[in-house]
Amino acid sequence: MNKLVALMAALCFSLPAWAALDEAGSQRLQQVQERWAQIQYATPEKQRPKAFEELAVETSAFTQAQPTAAEAWIWHGIVTSSWAGAEGGLGALGKVKDAKRYLEKAIALDPKALNGSAYTSLGTLYDRVPGWPIGFGDEDKAEQLLKQALQINPQGIDSLFFWGDHLFRQGQYAQAREALEKARQAPPRAGRELADKGRQGEISELLKAVDKKLN
Repeated sequence: MNKLVALMAALCFSLPAWAALDEAGSQRLQQVQERWAQIQYATPEKQRPKAFEELAVETSAFTQAQPTAAEAWIWHGIVTSSWAGAEGGLGALGKVKDAKRYLEKAIALDPKALNGSAYTSLGTLYDRVPGWPIGFGDEDKAEQLLKQALQINPQGIDSLFFWGDHLFRQGQYAQAREALEKARQAPPRAGRELADKGRQGEISELLKAVDKKLN
């Protein structure tokens, strides 16, 4: 479960493609994204569970205000899974199952919203959650979803990072390194400087682990 929650805390997928939202909704989404990055990358670890819990209340209200906006459901799923990661313990699995449901809702509404981020997020859940009978984890399903994300956003920092992470966990170290090097070169996202900086740090750490396996 510790491996699961560490990954859940890493989830962060977005680009400014908010076609389903009005101006107020777009601003609200940006605020959620900024707050997520602040909690994940600039908040002491012990304070994160409460902070993510509070943000999950906000994203729940967001989905109620914008029930047909896939973007709102994507971020409700991301925040809920991040909350699970920060909190840990057996209760994390229930939150992860909720996150799965939110992300599936987003895909049903618009699979290409936020450049396919729901596929990346959902694929990562399948990759990390324990399998049956404890959870719904499934490596094959994870690979299918992560590949769908790459088809939509082949140059995205998140889609490439989590694809590389999947390959690493499958023991495909050379392929993982290739994907992670591409992720390192991904274009910066306007307004997402803190999130990009944090993700680049995660890319560097995973590349170190890859190099140890290859050398």
